[in-house]
Amino acid sequence: MTTHEYDRDAVLGVMNSILEAELAGVVRYTHYSFMVFGFSRIPIVSWLRDQATESLVHAQAVGEHITTLGGHPSLGIGKLLESEQHDIAGILRELLDHERMALGLYRKLLALVEGRDVVIEEYARQMIAAESHDISEVDKMLRAPGALQPFAG
Repeated sequence: MTTHEYDRDAVLGVMNSILEAELAGVVRYTHYSFMVFGFSRIPIVSWLRDQATESLVHAQAVGEHITTLGGHPSLGIGKLLESEQHDIAGILRELLDHERMALGLYRKLLALVEGRDVVIEEYARQMIAAESHDISEVDKMLRAPGALQPFAG
């Protein structure tokens, strides 16, 4: 049951930041899919485009939550700055930063609603799990072959 014993404006603000970040993810992952060259291009492009689709699904989900709460989804888009480093490692480092930022937003959302709104709390937890999984995948891609320790960059 939803109790709404939380700061609705703060929750909507974080949700709109999430929406903007996820939409930026769509653009970012799509852009990087164009910039991959070399022998491993096909599987990496496929993975990047799958991630773009996942970001769009995440944006749609948070937009629906925003309107459920009576809010207005932002038409903004998050930061799209890039280092202009189009080697695979550079792209992955930028994506790791983006995923970590998104994870922080979902954690902020959870902190605002935890114990107060089971629907949004469950949504935030699911998204934290999804973003954490994405971070672990990028981390593994950044490791040297055979390295067991997490990427330290």
